[in-house]
Order: sequence, then C-alpha cells, then structure tokens
Amino acid sequence: MADTKREIERKYEAGESTGLPDLTGVSGVAGVIDKGVAELDATYYDTADQRLAAASITLRRRTGGDDAGWHLKLPVSDGVRDEIHAPLSDTLPRTLAGLVRSRVRDTELLPVVRLKSARDVRHLVDASGGLLAEVSVDRVHAERLSGGDGTTEWTEIEVELGDDRDPAFLDKVEKKLRKAGISRSKSASKLARALGETGRTGENRRTGENGKAVRKKPKAVATKAVATATKAVVTKEPVTAGDHVLAYVRDQRDALVELDPAVRRDVYDSVHRMRVATRRLRSSFRSYGKVLDRAVTDPIGDELKWLAGELGVDRDQEVLTERLTTALDELPRALSVGPVRTRLRTWAHARRGGSRRRLIAVLDGKRYLDLLAALDALIAEPPLLKAAAGPPDRVIGKAVRGDFAKLSALVVQSMEVPAGPDRDLAIHEARKKAKRTRYAAEAATKALGEPAVDMVRSMKSLQGLLGDHQDSVMVRLALRDLATQAHAAGENSFTYGVLYGREEQRAAAVERALPEAWGSIFAAAGGLLGTR
Repeated sequence: MADTKREIERKYEAGESTGLPDLTGVSGVAGVIDKGVAELDATYYDTADQRLAAASITLRRRTGGDDAGWHLKLPVSDGVRDEIHAPLSDTLPRTLAGLVRSRVRDTELLPVVRLKSARDVRHLVDASGGLLAEVSVDRVHAERLSGGDGTTEWTEIEVELGDDRDPAFLDKVEKKLRKAGISRSKSASKLARALGETGRTGENRRTGENGKAVRKKPKAVATKAVATATKAVVTKEPVTAGDHVLAYVRDQRDALVELDPAVRRDVYDSVHRMRVATRRLRSSFRSYGKVLDRAVTDPIGDELKWLAGELGVDRDQEVLTERLTTALDELPRALSVGPVRTRLRTWAHARRGGSRRRLIAVLDGKRYLDLLAALDALIAEPPLLKAAAGPPDRVIGKAVRGDFAKLSALVVQSMEVPAGPDRDLAIHEARKKAKRTRYAAEAATKALGEPAVDMVRSMKSLQGLLGDHQDSVMVRLALRDLATQAHAAGENSFTYGVLYGREEQRAAAVERALPEAWGSIFAAAGGLLGTR
C-alpha cells in the first residue's frame, strides 16, 4: 500500500551558525510552533550508473521522524515533486519497484548514499491554527556507499508548503529569508549535493595526518549524473536531417520512459500521452525511411504498434465512456427510459478494471522492457542512411510533402465513396494518415520553421474532425452492445436506439463539412507545399 503527496518546497543555503530569522512577520503567519528536533537516517538507492539521479528521481528508505518508510520522489516541475510513501520494510516494496522499472530495467538497485540529519522543525500557522508551511533547519552528514567513498556535511534550510496552500506563500517566506542573508540552495536536492561532494573526483582528495585519504568539500564540482539531473548537460543543436529526426525520436523515447510511472499510477491522460509517444515514434520511422534504415526500424515499429494496442484498450474505453456519458447528459429526460446510467457505469467499470490489470502486466513484462532496450540501442547507434547527412530543408521537407500527398489522395477518395461502412473505413484511413503527416511535420518544425508549424496546426484540425467521425462509429458499436445486454436483462432498449440515431447524425454532419474543411486545410498547408 502506498500513499501519494504533492510536495512543494524550496531549499536554502545555511552556514554552521545560521539560525532562522523571526518568521512571525511573514504576511499571514499568526504563529510559529517549535516542533522539536527529529533524528533522520536515510539510505538512498540507485543503479551503479545513477539513472534515477540523472532523472531527478530519489528513492530512499528512512527511519526516524513521523514518516518513516520508503519514499519515492518523482519530479513534476521546478520545486514540485510527487512523493509516494510506502511502509517501512527490509526490501523495496513492489509498488515502488514498478514505478522505477522503466528507468532501472533489470539493473540492480544499490545503496549509494546514507544521509543522517538532525532536523529542527518549525510550523508556520495561520490564525485558525492551520499549517501554512513547515520550515526546518537540517544539519546533514552524508556518507557515500557506492560509486565513491567520501563524506561531507552541511546545513540547509527547507521550506515545505502546507497541503492545499497557495504556492505564492513561499515567496513571502523567501523574502524574509533573503533579508536575513539566506539564499537559495544551488543543489536541487540533498541527494544531488551528496553525490556531487562525495564522488571520486581526484582533485578533491587529500591525505590526512593518519595517512588515510579524506575528502575535502569541493567548491563547484558535480558528477555527470548530478549535472544531468540538474539539466546542466547541453545537447548539440541539430544540423543535418539525421540530427533533426534523431532528436525527435529521442524526445519520444524519453516520453515513454517518463510517462511509465504516471500510467502505473493512473494519472489523468497519461495513457493517452504514452500512446501518442508510441505513434509518433512509429510514424517517424515510416515517414523518414530515407533517413533511418527501415530494416532496423520496422521490427521496432511492430513492437510499438503492439504497445499502442495494449495502451489503446484502456484509452479507447475512456473515450467511449466519456462520449456516452456526455450524450446521455444532453438527452432530454423524457427520452431516457430504464436504468441506462446504471448499465453504462457497470459496463464501463467491468471493461476498465480488466484493461487496467492487463496494462500493468504489460508494463511489467519482458517484451516491453526489450522494446525500451531496442529504442536505447537505436539512439546510441542510429542506422543512418545516406540522406541523413543531407540538408534538413530538402530531406525533411520532401518527406512531409510525400505524406501530405498520400493524405490528400485518401481524403478525396473518402469523399467519393458512398455513405456507409466503406466510407467509414475510408475516413478512418484518412484520419490515420493525418496523424502520420502531423507527426512528420512536428519533427520538421525546427528545420522548416513556420510552414511546418502551419502544417501541424492544419493536421490537428483535420485529425479532430475525422476523429469525431471515428468516435461516432465506435460509440454506435458500443451502443449496440449495451442495447443487446439491456434487452437480455429485460430492460427497455429505447434510449440506446435514440442515442444511436443521434450519433448517425453527428457522423453525417462531419461528412458534409469535410469538403469545405479540406479546402481550407489544403490552402493553409501551401507554405510547405510551395503553393503560396
């Protein structure tokens, strides 16, 4: 069992003799409560190559204080992290192990740093006694356990916002601290500082009186992993067509890895975003087959298609449920006959429960980890073809224009097919090609500038229109399923028929709007096509 808390905090440098200024003068603070000193002992875990630290993720087992246990902290934004807490145990809880699996893979987690802290805590409270923020002065002793052998000590001040409080309150506290000569910490976390000051950086070692090597505090030294974690590593700007395509591929690989914990935690829209990343990767392999060798990328693309399908089980259910619920909400009460809402909730819950269990099993499986490894290998040693060295405007522009030409043919064809299942299928094929063209244009935005941006915008518009049509097709299939279940249970199926008819009307409206919409989209894409 694990609990999640949104942590919003700031850290500040403090000398050995630094004390807190009087914080009762901070606007909104009615009192400062001394909560005493807590002795904390935390062991931090990571891989030997510090993959978690490189991603600003911390995993620790801590004793002492009022929240002893396992803590996993995942970055959300600057100064904001989600902290997942699990009860104290000798081994890493399975839930937390799953949340770092996309980073760790099958690599062993090792204890890398031990931090012992004496935490002097103050609570800033409002007039009603509610917690505004917790302020602590932490005197820290850090000992490297692997990947180095040094020790270091420092004192810092930490200000953590109370639950559901306005983050602007931290600015008020910081203003008071700055007036007292206290500035922000240069390190993103205690772990980052400990890694930077205890790694094997030869120039920081000296020999003590007993002949043993001891550690000096470095002035401004950080390990590669810490530099990566603080975003200090600068990647070179793309120059060739291959550079641009690989940058896009790398971004989507990173998105897969970063979204994995969110999908496991069932964070809103995470499944959809992860599925989009798989589609972007697969589309880029196909669109830029003159840049990356498809003999290498096609097998990876097949695995991405498999993963997108598994993710789609959950996502498609979300979309269907939302659309059916909205349609029912819009229906006049007189047309809602029988326990329609109850049946819809039962249908959605049963299908979603099974898909969630299946999806977690997929993310825990070897096939998924092998796919991530294959993407890593492709990025490390890209299968570049001759065109990869060419100018991006020519190579990438040609690829995007080629995708658009194929899309144009499909859209025109779909408008010529008689209404019915064949047209539904033709529009669906055009929708898939619109997505591919959009993703190809996304990869081209840095190389081609505004014309590619216009193309992305146009494809999103077309994708939305055609997607609305496809959603209607899928909702009608779901309504037939629900009506069959209702009839078998002796319930009135009238409402399902009404909803079915409304969905038919929505699809027909899209089909009527498509010719004019396509004309506008074609005109807007003229900058990249060279027609304006």
